[in-house]
Amino acid sequence: MAATVETIAIIPARGGSKGVPGKNVARVGGIPLIARAVRAALSSGVIDLVVVSTDDAVIASAARTAGARVVERPAEISGDTASSESALLHALDTLAADGIAPRVTAFLQATSPFIPSDALRDAVAAVRDGRADSAFSARESYEFVWRRDADGAAAAIAHDAAHRPRRQDRDPHFVETGAFYVFTTAGFRAARHRFFGRTEIVEVPEATAIEIDDPGQLRAAQALAPLVDPPEPLAARVVVTDFDGVHTDDTAWLDAAGTEHVRVSRSDGMGVALLRRAGVPVLILSTEQNAVVRARAEKLQVEVIHGVDDKASVLRQWAADRGVDLAETAYLGNDVNDLAAMALVGWPVAVADARPDVLAAARVVLARDGGDGAVRELADRVLAAR
Repeated sequence: MAATVETIAIIPARGGSKGVPGKNVARVGGIPLIARAVRAALSSGVIDLVVVSTDDAVIASAARTAGARVVERPAEISGDTASSESALLHALDTLAADGIAPRVTAFLQATSPFIPSDALRDAVAAVRDGRADSAFSARESYEFVWRRDADGAAAAIAHDAAHRPRRQDRDPHFVETGAFYVFTTAGFRAARHRFFGRTEIVEVPEATAIEIDDPGQLRAAQALAPLVDPPEPLAARVVVTDFDGVHTDDTAWLDAAGTEHVRVSRSDGMGVALLRRAGVPVLILSTEQNAVVRARAEKLQVEVIHGVDDKASVLRQWAADRGVDLAETAYLGNDVNDLAAMALVGWPVAVADARPDVLAAARVVLARDGGDGAVRELADRVLAAR
């Protein structure tokens, strides 16, 4: 194996985050942060092996599912004060014991949710080709930076406060994003630090330069994901949907007898029919215990489970009974009672007019509202990916 592994990526990801509990498996764009980092490394096309160093079983499971090898990190280098360098050196020593000796190492941080694979590729190329001993991701900045001096007064950093040139007349500075660092393995072992020798800046877009250290930054990343993440084929093999707010516009008419009536989309009905013809199982899973839910499911000729309080438990049992892989399942929801079920599947999907928490949890946000073609849009995208 040593002869075929020239470049590796190591992602340190310990458990026990205090600022954001479970941070490294928190979902952005419907994907755990650790899985996003693994995917970014693999998508670069220049990483031969992705390794996750962790002390946490949940992180380890998510990393393996995403395609990484896991190195168990000892407790003595898993605490709040442990450096990333110590985790990298331990992972390299573990690999060396298995005969894996990479020439180039990329250090990625899962707390950077939008790691640009093309920029990572450029950094690896710079180190591989000998143009740099180390390289790192940074964003361009024309900001005026200040500090407080010993007396608490403002003091300019790297600029003359009395001279305020126009942006176009200034040279940019570059700010580390923390997304990735790439270096020669031998140089890193000798320096025991990520910066040494000739260091090169690899510029990344400012829109991707977010690092998650607190709940506000996590929410910002979740809101940004639909705008930053590139479109991808919706490769689900099973479709599960809520009913109200998905097949309907989340309103109902009530007649004098107290019977509810809802409006549904014939286009959505055709989408379900196309899924059935293609052999894609479809389930309607609804909190509401209502005859209209069952009547619509019977009309569409799909399974229905309604009157459900705990959608996640029911979905997990339904999948186990039918041998369904939830990682290959799409769940289409609109409201907060869908969140637990969405967290179980590989493809959490939200209608366009879903609640903010649902939009933040979704891997895919559709263009159509509930009851107005959202189910058809989902069906079309699932079928297009087959």
